[in-house]
Amino acid sequence: MGFENCHPLVNFIYFAVMLYATVNFRHPVFLAISFLCAFAYSIKRNGKKALVFNLALLPPIVAFALYYSSYTHFGVTVLAENFIGNSITLESLVYGAVLAVSFGGVIMWLSCLYSVFSADKIIYLFGKISPKAAMLLSILLRMAPRIKNGAERLNTAQCSIGRGVNCGGVIFRLKNCIRIFSALVTQTLDSLISVSESMQSRGSTLRGRKAFSVYRFDNRDRAYVICMFSLITLTAMGGTA
Repeated sequence: MGFENCHPLVNFIYFAVMLYATVNFRHPVFLAISFLCAFAYSIKRNGKKALVFNLALLPPIVAFALYYSSYTHFGVTVLAENFIGNSITLESLVYGAVLAVSFGGVIMWLSCLYSVFSADKIIYLFGKISPKAAMLLSILLRMAPRIKNGAERLNTAQCSIGRGVNCGGVIFRLKNCIRIFSALVTQTLDSLISVSESMQSRGSTLRGRKAFSVYRFDNRDRAYVICMFSLITLTAMGGTA
């Protein structure tokens, strides 16, 4: 049984800690570990698509580091000068790379979170605390695959009449993309309104509403929590030392 089959609270604690640490910790070794772990786990969860997506993040990371070092000047180790005569220092280059790696790590961790969390887990965790927020989060979580499927259906329908995104010249393709995008926005808004009204009519926003769930906090989940909090404590001690 994989990590996605653990109790929703265990999943939430893990991803909350990882996202917080990736955003707030600036030590290069910690960021490298976080980045590589997110890289590997996202590939395990999503396969070749995740590999292509993760590799596509590397050029923007390098570009941001170069951009940051070109226009932010601090440090004493001068590497070169840009086209307007400003010095590019090693310190600013490293700090720009740290910021970019942190942002890339957050994106990959979010992709892992998206594949692990389901709408049922969100309702289970936040339904009693804030029913409206839980409903909003569950709708947003399901929005991305619905938008993707809707775009594919619209493009297939438009291709049948010669107006798909790959039909005609550049100008004609651009017009087709705008037409499909407009229809997709209208379809998405209509779907969101329908889903929201349907869930409200079933009493999903009522405080204290009980929902059926199949989650049980067993010994495996307790072991996960003990292990995670032990490692969190050690990491926090090292960060404050």
